[in-house]
Amino acid sequence: MASKTGAISERVVARLSQYRRLLNVLAAEGATHVLSRELASLAGRTAAQVRRDLMALGYAGSSARGYEVAGLLASIRAFLDQPGGQGVALVGVGNLGKALLTHFTGRRPNLAIAAAFDTDPSKANRTINQCRVWAMGHLKDVLKAKKIRVAIIAVPPEAAQAVADALAAAGVRGILNFAPVRLRVPEGVYVEDLDMTVSLEKVAYFARRGADAP
Repeated sequence: MASKTGAISERVVARLSQYRRLLNVLAAEGATHVLSRELASLAGRTAAQVRRDLMALGYAGSSARGYEVAGLLASIRAFLDQPGGQGVALVGVGNLGKALLTHFTGRRPNLAIAAAFDTDPSKANRTINQCRVWAMGHLKDVLKAKKIRVAIIAVPPEAAQAVADALAAAGVRGILNFAPVRLRVPEGVYVEDLDMTVSLEKVAYFARRGADAP
């Protein structure tokens, strides 16, 4: 990680995002209230951990009925989301980039991919899943015009550092990196690395251990 998220730790922010996902499922199922122990069970946490995390929101539940689902969702949204929404840039519109565009289109209106970039001239000036694809030469101007400060890197590893440099120079302060390389970024730029190969190897290892257990 390149930096901390102020007074709130990365882990708390991640857990609040997880709680929101679970609360959205509960809301879709018609639940109006949830106890801390119920949310903890769904999240794989302890009830005490859930209560400590939600204290950061200043949102309190009742001892009898727990937390109001709609109210808690609104509180998490106010804490995590930028008012008016936040645009995201995607660099790299290969197979992974296209899959990310498909995944995010319409899913999170308040945190949506607003512009995509690629070095392939055949992809520039196209619209893929409702998102305009630009040539890399337009990156700085487009990010400035759209006030984008968050980006996703989905390029081959040998190109990732140059892309990170260009993004940081264009004012991006948060990067989700899918390239399996360690990025060097200026102070104040937060990087989250997602290496799917490492995650799959970890899953495979524990699957083998489970299969070998008596």
